[in-house]
Amino acid sequence: MFELDGKVALVTGGGGLIGEAVAEGLADQGATVVLTDLPDSDGSRVAQRLGDDAWFRQADVTDETAVADLFERVLDEEERLDVLANCAYPRNENYGRQYEAVDYDDWCENLLAHLGSYYLTSKAAGAVMRDQPEGGSIVNLGSIYGRQAPDFSLYEGLEMTSPVEYAAIKGGVLNLTRYLASYLGPDGVRANVVSPGGVFDGHDETFVERYEQRTVLGRMATPEDVAGAVCYLASDAASYVTGHDLVVDGGWTIQ
Repeated sequence: MFELDGKVALVTGGGGLIGEAVAEGLADQGATVVLTDLPDSDGSRVAQRLGDDAWFRQADVTDETAVADLFERVLDEEERLDVLANCAYPRNENYGRQYEAVDYDDWCENLLAHLGSYYLTSKAAGAVMRDQPEGGSIVNLGSIYGRQAPDFSLYEGLEMTSPVEYAAIKGGVLNLTRYLASYLGPDGVRANVVSPGGVFDGHDETFVERYEQRTVLGRMATPEDVAGAVCYLASDAASYVTGHDLVVDGGWTIQ
């Protein structure tokens, strides 16, 4: 039920921390994996490491024409698309500022880039999948901060924060996915969200200590934790699961 033999999966942000792990997980389950990311990403390296059943296609998923070209190429090469895993994290150079320092232009640009890219790729994937007898599975990457407000005590005295745009984006991803599940469900297309807690990526030691004290399992997430959830939702083991938000947070949200 968990195997993906004969399936074709597209992973956006495939050269990133989570995207690489998701691509590897899908490939391990037997899928042919197409990774897409920007030209200066590690996407090509990741595809080469995964072997003959993976390939890389550069694309800016915030650009409508680029997304259309990407899906045309995937269909030309593979003739189908069974899984879309949206792991891209597009943002501008000012992303990550404190709330008071975020100006409206940056707010708009970051929301449009990130949430807009999920809209573009999900729309293109849905159009392909609804014409396939087997349908397909869309898995969007959410966050616990799309479900609840940040705990700002984690960031006190540190040069980091939870960006205000992130909360709006990930909250939007959650309900966009519910919309897709409702709209595309009659055509056999499932849409779900994976909402991770904090994924370790060389964070400040003080932040890590505070974060781990806040979780039931006493650690931050790994990219592989997220990949396992994506692989489940992509597979036939989740054939009756749609519109769901699968929380992968070590118990953060039950505290």
